[in-house]
Amino acid sequence: MQELNMPEFDHQVKKRDDKLWIFDILRKKHIFLTPEEWVRQNLIHYLINYLGYPKSLIKVETGLKYDRRQKRSDVLVYDREGQVFLLVECKAMHIKIGQDTLEQVSVYNHVLKAQHIMITNGHHYLVYATNHEAKQYELIPNIPVFPGV
Repeated sequence: MQELNMPEFDHQVKKRDDKLWIFDILRKKHIFLTPEEWVRQNLIHYLINYLGYPKSLIKVETGLKYDRRQKRSDVLVYDREGQVFLLVECKAMHIKIGQDTLEQVSVYNHVLKAQHIMITNGHHYLVYATNHEAKQYELIPNIPVFPGV
């Protein structure tokens, strides 16, 4: 797979039926390896191994309902009080991230009320601090430090 703007990790990829599958340490099973999944797996390992995010507080592809439609968030990180600390939308490496992606994750955040949101394609990322009362997002330079780390 393509190199990303994150440190490499010891990924476990296997081939089955002429398709590649990657082991997901959170779901504890092999997942079909799409370009978006490659970005998600790299990000998960980066959050855990380099930023000290607790593995037990990270959830993948969590379902949510918005306007009677079922949606799925790519990555959710909860704080120790059970509130959503970080909501991440992952895109494939060739997808340009920008206003459209921010609007997509903002819809999810309307329900989830995350303290921070992030959009990434593995090469670039945008991270925002959220102000729910003012319905505003402030671009911040780095992925936030997990509280208490």
